[in-house]
Amino acid sequence: MRRLRVIRGWKDLQAGDRGAAVAMGSFDGVHRGHQQVIALAAKAAGASGAPLGVITFDPHPRVYFRPDEPAFRLMKPDQQARALEALGVDMLYVLPWDPELANMTDRAFATDVLHAGLGARHVAVGFDNSFGKNRTGTPETMRQYGGELGFGVSVADPVEDGSGDKFSSTGVREALRDGRPQDAAAILGRPFAIEGVVQRGRQLGRKLGFPTANVGLSDYVTPKFGVYATRTRLPDGREIPGVANIGVNPTVEGVTPALLEVWLSDFDEDIYDQVIETDLVAFLRPEEKFPSLEAMTEQVMRDATAARDLLAPDFD
Repeated sequence: MRRLRVIRGWKDLQAGDRGAAVAMGSFDGVHRGHQQVIALAAKAAGASGAPLGVITFDPHPRVYFRPDEPAFRLMKPDQQARALEALGVDMLYVLPWDPELANMTDRAFATDVLHAGLGARHVAVGFDNSFGKNRTGTPETMRQYGGELGFGVSVADPVEDGSGDKFSSTGVREALRDGRPQDAAAILGRPFAIEGVVQRGRQLGRKLGFPTANVGLSDYVTPKFGVYATRTRLPDGREIPGVANIGVNPTVEGVTPALLEVWLSDFDEDIYDQVIETDLVAFLRPEEKFPSLEAMTEQVMRDATAARDLLAPDFD
């Protein structure tokens, strides 16, 4: 597999970091619609012998313009980079979404960033892509600027499911908030996954016989609170089936901050302070408060059995 290079910014780049065929967008989730845009850039890269690049923005423009809205991200930067690397991307251009870029006209963006800064040889965009201040740039204006400045342009058609709904990051978020991780996975082309450092919690689960690895939700979109069948990847590459609760954990009394709490099947190792990544495979039941620790323990055991049965084909 090619190794991805992450390039931050668009000014004063070295010659080897310029001249790519690029796909442009936020690519939050790198879902199947995004993959279509990247495939067009890859086709142009192959035809011209150029490296394959992807342009994205940090912070996400939505965070910049609406910082007080609830968290919505579908992946962390490291997850995004891995997903793009798996698609054969050579260079990830992370452009700083700052006042300069936010106030740049669509023509200035094409001229100064794409042409003069990145030296793009081809630009692929989605059918609904917009760029420039007040989102005035469109795929059609991108074609116009490409003709003037000498870079090729391709526009991806919408990618739809069997019922005609377009694949989108919004669709992934809605599916997760509704407790439909399988539908989110169908759009993404892989399960939605939460990555983070294992925190030290109250260790109540360990005392009750089901030690959990607790991970904060960070700025991820918050999936429906409840219990999920999961697959978790450890830093050494092992993949472990499990069952997880997402929510504020209303066990018997009081609540905790919203967390992913995953119980890994047949696993009893110290992974505190390690980074794990957990796929949400299936929603089992809503989160609930129990009248006693005994009742909670009994339900957790039933959940674990249900998750193990559901995941068994993947781990046979």
